[in-house]
Amino acid sequence: MAEKTKGEQLKEQLLMNPKNMGDTLDDETIQKAFDFCEDYKKFLTTCKTEREVVKYTIKLLEERGYTPYVPGAQYQPGDKIYKNNRGKALMMATIGSAPLSEGVHISASHIDNPRLDFKPRPLFEEGQLAYFKTHYYGGVKKYQWTAIPLSLHGVIVKRDGSTVDVTIGEEADEPIFCVTDLLPHLAKDQMKLPMVEGIKGEQLNILIGCMPFKDDAASERVKLNIARLLFEKYGIVESDFMSAELSAVPAFGARDLGLDRGMIGAYGHDDRVCAYANLMAELEVKNPVHTTLTVFADKEEVGSDGTTGLHSHYMVDFIEDLAQSQGFELRHVLEKSKCLSCDVNVAFDPAFAEVCEKNNTAYLNYGVALAKYTGSGGKSSTNDAPAETVGYFRRLLDDAGVVWQMGELGKVDQGGGGTVAKFVSYFNVDTIDMGVPVLSMHAPFEVISKCDLYMTYKATEAFYQD
Repeated sequence: MAEKTKGEQLKEQLLMNPKNMGDTLDDETIQKAFDFCEDYKKFLTTCKTEREVVKYTIKLLEERGYTPYVPGAQYQPGDKIYKNNRGKALMMATIGSAPLSEGVHISASHIDNPRLDFKPRPLFEEGQLAYFKTHYYGGVKKYQWTAIPLSLHGVIVKRDGSTVDVTIGEEADEPIFCVTDLLPHLAKDQMKLPMVEGIKGEQLNILIGCMPFKDDAASERVKLNIARLLFEKYGIVESDFMSAELSAVPAFGARDLGLDRGMIGAYGHDDRVCAYANLMAELEVKNPVHTTLTVFADKEEVGSDGTTGLHSHYMVDFIEDLAQSQGFELRHVLEKSKCLSCDVNVAFDPAFAEVCEKNNTAYLNYGVALAKYTGSGGKSSTNDAPAETVGYFRRLLDDAGVVWQMGELGKVDQGGGGTVAKFVSYFNVDTIDMGVPVLSMHAPFEVISKCDLYMTYKATEAFYQD
């Protein structure tokens, strides 16, 4: 092999040269990444709402020795506890050997996804077809939700206070549902509209039935027949929809994508891919120095408001309870704490290359992506991580052999978005964004790299062990 020139040596020493993990990882590590993703696909297929994630996770936690948090209890290093916030958000912790005055190591992800929520009075009939009327949740391209199979998930609270869990459309012998679209033969006017207007929010009606109730004296007989079926199966009446949380989500599971099986296509990668990586790291940590806190938040897709969003105080209240049990002030714990705001980032897509700046975007299969800032325009509405915080995580990941990259959310002035980072850093916690690069983000079918997910898990693991 020819000796490297001085210029080649200098380039190697001074300049960055990111590489695809398919070239840099050994076969054993790639196989570990692929194996790691098998249970993730099951998790993603099973859990399509935040309530389902919480139920699934609590069952897993209790199998691994976690116990519900008891206010005022004294916990010892190595103890594993959890706190359920209204069945829609969740916190898990492993008590560290160091006192809480030295800070907590936090990873915070969100478990809600874009979807079609039911309106309070959803059931109606038109043209002798029955529908559920929806109000879309989160940032969606409305046209993507037409003409795809949908399943129904959620909970209904009846007038007597009893609850009914609903899941229809996931099993092979169950019916599925859909939002219809206009055939191209008659879509001349529709096709002239801007994409954002091609399908309107009020057109996202879910088709649920066509068979009338056989009673000539009744009106809206298809609607009546659907109401009868719902009453027979669930014991509910139309007014019970007013105290329900029901959603339509894609009725398909997570699948390997690509002939090389290096990717996963599914609904809900944003942000359950980071939640799963954090959860696996939390389960595996044994005797951390710093107390670990893994947070599954709700409502991020709509601004993190409400009692289960991270704009609420439930995470800080939990830390305060732990701090008080050790005799420390909350503010002293928070100022020494660090947080990974674990949310997905945009992956470079050659089909839409114009929206990203190639030197400052994340790439599929190049590792977990750190983001110093998000926001829009002039970094509006963001946590902009201090250089010292970036430096800490840079050293941490390098020392742990984690493959990572830096990315931002598209070109300046192209658009933008945010994460829960700003809500955590508000409490004087050093915070940085980190997550898996995603193609087709917020679509009913998103794409990630298996190796990127594995590196996100390894990054969280390194953070928890530090």
